[in-house]
Amino acid sequence: MFNGLIKEFAEVKEFSGNVLKIKAKYKPNLGDSVSINGACLSVTKLFNDGFSVELSSESRSVLAIENYKDKVHIEPAMRIGDRIDGHLVQGHIDGIGVIYKIEKKESGSDFFIELPKKLMHLVANKGSICVDGVSLTISEILQNGIRISIIPLTLKDTLFGEYRVNRRVNIETDLLARYVARLIECKKELTWEKVELISSLY
Repeated sequence: MFNGLIKEFAEVKEFSGNVLKIKAKYKPNLGDSVSINGACLSVTKLFNDGFSVELSSESRSVLAIENYKDKVHIEPAMRIGDRIDGHLVQGHIDGIGVIYKIEKKESGSDFFIELPKKLMHLVANKGSICVDGVSLTISEILQNGIRISIIPLTLKDTLFGEYRVNRRVNIETDLLARYVARLIECKKELTWEKVELISSLY
């Protein structure tokens, strides 16, 4: 579990397609979970100046892996008792968004991100979303995506200041929204007999 606050810009030393070698100040233990551009990955090797993680076939099929080069966002997994300044993030990517417009404002910038249609029912105005591992608030729901407003501090503390139009980004929707959507979907299959059976178990 993470909270979407970037702890370091790490450097990609090598990416072979399934093994990603990272140079970082952060020193994990073997087997630790680390969020890299928002994806929860397990540490498989340790080095003096960093570590390696391995991407499964499933991970490679849902991530914007072309961005695992140069610099990446990393965040260690939370510890029990840690302060949550962002929101609860699992590191499970729901889909890939595409930045299609960036508008500079007097204070910060607005990023317009096209989302897959299957994710649109999981986003809400002023709700939380995680983009490339960064916990953000949705400023506006658009027909095919969202607008997020990023303040100068966040631009400085993340790689968003380097992002350009047409960049693909890893998207994780809000944890609670996913579960609520699943419950609503399951409700269609419920009968009073099933409700009574479930109730009798508690």
